[in-house]
Amino acid sequence: MDFRLLKHFNTLSEVLHFGRASELCHISPSTLSRSIQQLENELATTLFERDSRHVTLTAQGVIFQRYTRETLEQWGTLKRTLATTATQLTGEISIYCSVTASYSFLYELLSDFRTQHPGIELKLHTGDPAESMARVLAGSDDMAITPRPRVPPAALTFKSLTRSPLLFIAPTDTVDWLPASPQSSTAQQWQRVPMILSEAGLSREYADTWFKALGITPRIYAQVAGHEAIVSMVGLGFGVGVVPKIVLDNSPLARRVQVLNVKPELPHYDVGLCVLNRRLKNPMIEALWATVSER
Repeated sequence: MDFRLLKHFNTLSEVLHFGRASELCHISPSTLSRSIQQLENELATTLFERDSRHVTLTAQGVIFQRYTRETLEQWGTLKRTLATTATQLTGEISIYCSVTASYSFLYELLSDFRTQHPGIELKLHTGDPAESMARVLAGSDDMAITPRPRVPPAALTFKSLTRSPLLFIAPTDTVDWLPASPQSSTAQQWQRVPMILSEAGLSREYADTWFKALGITPRIYAQVAGHEAIVSMVGLGFGVGVVPKIVLDNSPLARRVQVLNVKPELPHYDVGLCVLNRRLKNPMIEALWATVSER
């Protein structure tokens, strides 16, 4: 099998756009199209459904995507193993995290590593922390800085980086729907409060459990991907939000919101670095993992 074809397929399967994929592969769209057609002919199956506007993986394409990722990973490991004369590790590690985590942890996490292993290229992807574990499990990223769930997936290994309280935040302006005495929360106080919560993830899970214990269903004003946007919407006066303290501390809009002294408190948010267990066999991943001190 021509590994170039696998790389072409793998890139297209991730971005699902012939133009962007061909740029990433440094080839023309027509060359990329011929590579995919050659693979489909050899496999006697259709890997992509495409029309003038959309490209999607077929069921067979999803299966082949798993194969290409594992094959290219094994091929890279084999090349590094055979290169016995190499004096340093070389390659690429991709890390996924939220915007807040990128400037809260990455410098301390990677500064020594970069000095020790200058031949390793680091790629950073940012987004909603609720997606982090799924991206690592799917092989889209090698590692992720993510909230640690109550029951972590067995396939993942975690190292804790910090623990951060989850906070209820409200606008600084006076609004009639704010709880009068949040330190002794009651269902009556909270049933009128518009809530701005994460679409998914650990903070949403904890918030839902908190309201369930109070005996009410929260009045959802908005569901947001990522905690940073929650601070913005609360600052504009749209409702009360739930965010980790680490996000509020690093937000440029922190002065536009107030922290409510809510009782009972929400659980702490344990933030850590996660990786697939089997990926720790990769020398680059193992080297980065070894530099991280658990807290």
